[in-house]
Amino acid sequence: MENQQKKSLHPRNKHNQNYDFNALITVAPELEKYVGINKFGNQSIDFAHPDAVRALNKALLKHFYQIDYYELPKTNLCPPIPGRADYIHHLADIIAKGINGTLPTGSGIKILDIGTGANCIYPILGHQIYGWTFVGTEIDKPAKVTAEKIIQENKLTNAISIRLQESKRNIFRNIMQPNEKFDAVLCNPPFHNSREEATKGTTRKLKNLGKTIEGKPVLNFGGQNNELWCEGGEKTFITNMIYESVHFRTQVKYFTTLVSKKENLKPLFTVLKKVQANYELVEMEQGNKVSRILVWRFL
Repeated sequence: MENQQKKSLHPRNKHNQNYDFNALITVAPELEKYVGINKFGNQSIDFAHPDAVRALNKALLKHFYQIDYYELPKTNLCPPIPGRADYIHHLADIIAKGINGTLPTGSGIKILDIGTGANCIYPILGHQIYGWTFVGTEIDKPAKVTAEKIIQENKLTNAISIRLQESKRNIFRNIMQPNEKFDAVLCNPPFHNSREEATKGTTRKLKNLGKTIEGKPVLNFGGQNNELWCEGGEKTFITNMIYESVHFRTQVKYFTTLVSKKENLKPLFTVLKKVQANYELVEMEQGNKVSRILVWRFL
């Protein structure tokens, strides 16, 4: 069982094998108290327990990506590392298509991350795996401060910077400088359209993990309002993103975003046709979860 490949992660993903908890505990001893034997007889953690997920993430970042400092407020989203790394690897493949299949590496590749969050996970992974340079955007000032502390403590200030988006109406405006160019935009949008819907989603997730629910469920990956939901949900957010991208068509080679809800694809395709963008869909499977990267560009 130890070398069983995880279902359909990207071939270059370092997390294709089962977690080696002994190796992870060596670099992050605080993980040990959360590790036990699951019903299959394997070492694991309780993925419904936010502190356990947090400890695992810190261990993974230290072991695989040389990130020594990774402290987040308990209220902030603590993202699962393998799935976030998958987006980065697929993004590398998308960019490679435009450069004769050559894998894009080095600081010359510049990425704009919309809604970086306090966790700053995509810039960290993109830089540590491929050496890319990142500009992150954030509307929440405390989240920006937390992300910048992580960047500073890991000596990544030359590679990653965060810009505050002052307006909730805008995505690219007031962020991209005139004549500034990016190889790609990435985004993991808030996918729920209300706090209630976010809570229902968490309840469903915990039931899938075999947990009984009493009272208000605790988010196993944490998350604040703007990280988990926005008015209109992901469909409205991505629709706005597409319309606004038209004005920055000459500054970005590839616009990309995750789309978690399959039913949102058709209306988003309609918008992309309307603005005359070329688009494609990249599917990602991580265990039982299917996610999609929507890619568009203007030729």
